[in-house]
Amino acid sequence: MEITKIAVLGAGQMGAGIAQVSACAGYEVVMIDVSQEFVDRGMGTISSSLGKLVSKGRMTEEESSRAMSLISSSTDRASASDADLVVEAIPEIPDLKFSTFSELDSICKQNAILASNTSSISINEIASHTSRPDRVIGMHFMNPVPIMKLIEIINGSETDPEVTAAVLEASERMGKTPLECNDSPGFVSNRILCPMINEAILTLQEGVAKPEAIDGIMKLGMNHPIGPLALADLIGLDTVLHIMGVLHDGLGDQKYAPAPLLVEMVESGRLGRKSGSGFYEY
Repeated sequence: MEITKIAVLGAGQMGAGIAQVSACAGYEVVMIDVSQEFVDRGMGTISSSLGKLVSKGRMTEEESSRAMSLISSSTDRASASDADLVVEAIPEIPDLKFSTFSELDSICKQNAILASNTSSISINEIASHTSRPDRVIGMHFMNPVPIMKLIEIINGSETDPEVTAAVLEASERMGKTPLECNDSPGFVSNRILCPMINEAILTLQEGVAKPEAIDGIMKLGMNHPIGPLALADLIGLDTVLHIMGVLHDGLGDQKYAPAPLLVEMVESGRLGRKSGSGFYEY
């Protein structure tokens, strides 16, 4: 099951990063988004990222140029028709994911692997909207993609072991460390991470400590590179709230109920870095 061409759906921060590491691994890549503006922005993001790597001596100008030459772009999803692996990196909206995979199922060649970069939506549910659940898998890249080493590989209940093996091999070729888990709400990463963030928000809500102290204690005491509240701002409080909802609904346990302060902040538009205000001002 050889992978030579990869299609990436979505040219945002995650999609551009996935396209970049795929091209740097020598794969032919087509990056697809709904408008030329988004595609152009994504190509600019990749060019800038590669430029920084060259300036830091982590790759040569020749390697950067070769990677860029392997990436084409499109606003037509039919451009994914000849890809061996399609990695979806569109917004984390269940119905949008489901309709996209249904469309990909009709566009892509029969043996193509359809992968989702979802951080919380069920791979089994995504797969159920295709006629090839055995060829659907999760590839949860970490942000920022060019720097973070992990890819969380999520197997659905029907994912073919050969598909998993091919995706593991491709991930390693991208210079990543792929680690497997089975489909379950939040997978491993967010099942553990988001409740910790939620607990930090409850700690703030109850007046136990100020944000700087909560984050400082976790950084200095637990050797975390970033505190949980600053991390929530980086991820986006709306995303954290969504994942807590997935955990709460999927696992049916009140311990996963979102903190009222988190709900309040999202409703008021304080989403973290992307809105300029969260637990900190940006």
